[in-house]
Amino acid sequence: QVQFVESGGGLVQPGGSLRLSCTTVGSIFNFYQVGWYRQAPGKQRELVASITITRGGFIRYADSVKGRFTISNDNSKNTVYLQMNSLKPEDTAVYYCNRDPPNEDSWGQGTQVTVSS
Repeated sequence: QVQFVESGGGLVQPGGSLRLSCTTVGSIFNFYQVGWYRQAPGKQRELVASITITRGGFIRYADSVKGRFTISNDNSKNTVYLQMNSLKPEDTAVYYCNRDPPNEDSWGQGTQVTVSS
């Protein structure tokens, strides 16, 4: 089973930026669609952004991050990125990547993003 690995989280002040990276262990991105998800304390996991891993792929964003977050992929590096700008305290969560729709057996450990002054 494919396992996703996330990195790049950290503590940042409101208005700051972070770039998250997502790759897989022992496999290549041969999925049609990959998404970034997040789960804040006491809340359900939600899809933040999603991208098609093919040329001219389809991209979608949650309304809460449109205009601030950008998802992209580099197939040569087997990596999907999430560039997060203008971060807000409500963006604080553990961020995960997975297929879209997700495979429940493929969740990784996630990476913590904390937005606080």
